[in-house]
Amino acid sequence: MRYNIACLFLFISLSVTASRIDTIDVYSGAMDKNIKTTVITPDNESVTAFPVVYLLHGYGGNEMSWIHSKANIPLLADQFQVIIVCPDGKNSWYWDSPKDSSYKYETFISKELITYIDFNYPTIPSKEKRAITGLSMGGHGAMWNAIRHTDIFGAVGSMSGGVDIRPFPKNWEMNKQLGEAQENQELWENHTVINQLNKLKKEELAMIIDCGTDDFFFTVNNNFHQALLDKKLDHDYIVRPGKHNWEYWVNAIVYQLLFFKRHFDS
Repeated sequence: MRYNIACLFLFISLSVTASRIDTIDVYSGAMDKNIKTTVITPDNESVTAFPVVYLLHGYGGNEMSWIHSKANIPLLADQFQVIIVCPDGKNSWYWDSPKDSSYKYETFISKELITYIDFNYPTIPSKEKRAITGLSMGGHGAMWNAIRHTDIFGAVGSMSGGVDIRPFPKNWEMNKQLGEAQENQELWENHTVINQLNKLKKEELAMIIDCGTDDFFFTVNNNFHQALLDKKLDHDYIVRPGKHNWEYWVNAIVYQLLFFKRHFDS
C-alpha cells in the first residue's frame, strides 16, 4: 500500500524554526578514539528537555549522511521536537566485533554515546524518551542495539534494514567483523538481528519496520515481520513501492519520527 504524506510535509513546512547543529568528537574508551557525531537540537526556549532519536547511517556513510540527504533532518527535529543524534559508525554494522577489538560500536552506541549526550544536552534521560533507528546497515544496527539493550531504548525502527545478514556472506565488509561465514557460522548466526528476538518480551519495545517492495532486503524484512508475528511481538510494518535508495528513506524517516513522537507522547 502506498501512503501519501503530502499533508504531513505541508504541516512541517509551516513550522520552520532554527535548530542547532553540532558536529562533535565523542571519546570512546572502549575503542580509545574519538567518534565524530552530529547532534541536532530543536530551537524551543519553552522546552527544557527533549526526547532523543539516535539515527544511524548505512554502509559507506558517516555522521553527516543524514544531514546531507534531502530529508531536511534539522527541520524534522524542530517539527517533532526531538534531539537527533547521528554518530559515525564506519562500516561496523554497529556490533562489538568478536574479531577486531578496534570495532566496539555496540558499546559506543548503547553506553558511551548515551552517557555523553545525556550529560551534555537537554535530554529526558529515560528509555521511554529514547529511540533508535537507521537505514540499511543502520537498520540492522538500530535493531541489534535496541533488542539487546531494552533498558536503554524504548522504541526502535528500521528502514530497508539488513535484519538478516546470513544471505549476504560476501557483502559490505561484514567478514571483517565476523570472519568468513563458512568458517565462522556460529558467529554469523549469533550476530544477525532475526536471531535476537528470543531476548524480547511483549511490549518491551515499540517497533516500526519499513522496506520497499523492490529492495534487495525485502525478503529478509518480510521474514523478520513473520518472525515477530510468530512470537506475538507487536510492531508496525510498512511496505511501499520503492528501492534501496535515498528517495525511499527521505519518505520513510517521516513515518519513523511520527511513530516515535506518538510513542514519546504516550
